Amino acid sequence: MRRDESFEPILTERLRMRRSVPEDAEAISAYRSVPDVGRYQGWDRTDAPFLRHEFEAMAVRDPGDRGWVQLTLEERETGELIGDVGMSPADGEPGVLKIGYTVSPTHQGKGIATEAVRALVTYAFERLGADVVRIYADADNTASIRVAEKAGLTFIERFEGHDENERWYAVRYEIRRDDAAAAGATTPASDDAAATGGANAPASDDDLGSPTPSGRTT
Repeated sequence: MRRDESFEPILTERLRMRRSVPEDAEAISAYRSVPDVGRYQGWDRTDAPFLRHEFEAMAVRDPGDRGWVQLTLEERETGELIGDVGMSPADGEPGVLKIGYTVSPTHQGKGIATEAVRALVTYAFERLGADVVRIYADADNTASIRVAEKAGLTFIERFEGHDENERWYAVRYEIRRDDAAAAGATTPASDDAAATGGANAPASDDDLGSPTPSGRTT
């Protein structure tokens, strides 16, 4: 997988996707700390000082480097910060890029996450030279699963994991470069059709999910 040493913001119909900076920490912390958003995340902390430290650490990485790189989602029309997405090469699996996504509850139900994921898939294949883009989600996170499916990813497996005394179930979705090209899935497009999540998910088609190596979303 290639490094992108000269990253330029990714533009879609409604979004500007730029590198996250420490100054974004307060706004991102505000929506990541909402219980309905945070319940499916793997980060132990979502407070602003922690996020500020994480963004400072990420600043030395280029997309395609080992470790997570976060992008902030800004609404092009207003400049408002409305979400974030993350990407990281999978450990020990050359050519595989993991991605995740979060949208502020005030902007869910508008297809924002789907639009961002489609653009990130395009970027991964065309700029980074990835062979596979992967998304992990909690098996009960129906909103996040809908985003993966709308963005053209295919269900691969459901699996079980353990954290101390907790048992959890997750799913893995993927899209391959050749499949994306054949389906035209690498062309970014907006998707305004909102969906209603299950009892444990936000009532939208948008959710967060920067997956950890365990497969749980963050």
